[in-house]
Amino acid sequence: MVRIVVGTAASLLALAPTVTVRPAPDGEHARFGADIAVGHRQLHRIGALPAACTRPPAADPRTAFDVFWQSFEENYPFFAAKGIDWHAVRDRYRPLVHKDTTRARLFDIFSRMITPLHDAHVLVLHGDRHYGVARPGTVIPTGELNDKVKRFVVARDLAQATDRQDFAGGLITYADLEQQGLGYLRIASFDGYDRDNPSYTAQLAELDRALDTVLTPARTRSLRGLVIDVRINGGGSDALGIRIAERLTDTPYVAYSKRARNDPADPVMHTRPEPIPVNPSPKPRYTGPVALLTGGSTVSAGETFTQALIDRPGRTVRIGRPTQGVFSDVMTRGLPDGMAVWLPNEEYLTRDDHTFDGTGIPPQISEPVFTDEEFTKNRDSAFDRAVALLRSAR
Repeated sequence: MVRIVVGTAASLLALAPTVTVRPAPDGEHARFGADIAVGHRQLHRIGALPAACTRPPAADPRTAFDVFWQSFEENYPFFAAKGIDWHAVRDRYRPLVHKDTTRARLFDIFSRMITPLHDAHVLVLHGDRHYGVARPGTVIPTGELNDKVKRFVVARDLAQATDRQDFAGGLITYADLEQQGLGYLRIASFDGYDRDNPSYTAQLAELDRALDTVLTPARTRSLRGLVIDVRINGGGSDALGIRIAERLTDTPYVAYSKRARNDPADPVMHTRPEPIPVNPSPKPRYTGPVALLTGGSTVSAGETFTQALIDRPGRTVRIGRPTQGVFSDVMTRGLPDGMAVWLPNEEYLTRDDHTFDGTGIPPQISEPVFTDEEFTKNRDSAFDRAVALLRSAR
């Protein structure tokens, strides 16, 4: 087993993953994984590096363009679903690039190329600049938005709550609601729980501390319903989401399956789907009814957590609006001119092989989520619907 500690491509990610490579006994294969993620990749030894890997690429703008375009051509899974002709995109934009094209100009061209994807897991990076586009009608979470929503929720929804506690620097909040037997758990992120130590181990320790404090044996015996709020959640580690799901079941089940594109020349070829299990935690668990609040600002690991609860044994209902629609772990591809691009190459599948990329996971009960009208009229329709539903189910 070889462990390699790697950093992130940009400061946009808080976690520093540990990558593990486990060689097979035959010495020709290996299993690759990262502690912040779920699932693995199978590696196959090749006799020698391809010739293209033994010589440095040219750093001219057209070479950078070609590497950018080819990276998507070989890896991006969703062109067909989104109705994008990537070859037509190349034909439109490559004539705009020549030997004197500046990096700033090339950054703008790349940004225009990815705009129609409306994929929040696609970014172009150039120094401190980065560009990406969310699904129309949605907002990517920011610290400012999270703070605004948290103040609103605390003042309105939790005004009469008891035993309100913040954990992980305020990214996790729990409160007992005034309605007897109901609890509220807000999760604003699946990373950044320990700001001083970016390792997954440190984040996991903070999450476990929060869950151990919240899900005490006395509380899990008395809880009759739990509202889980991920309406403002910028994502992070899928593995942390699975960790929470393990505290919400006493029966093993499959959260989802992952597969990745596996043939540069054939977009319908994928790796064999790998089921991601949810095994009951040995620690105190809550297994009763859950109302899960989601919206367009539920992103990435917030969405894989949502998907992990779809087949949760017991009663789980999704309330709010569809999630953002980006699930895959992000590939980082450095370009010859020093820029970089992030792109997905995976699909997260339901048990009937459906993926929610692009559209997001729909709610079972639709309610507005943090609209201007909701704020102006001091309403939180999704929260109120969740509380009413859980009270009636008791």
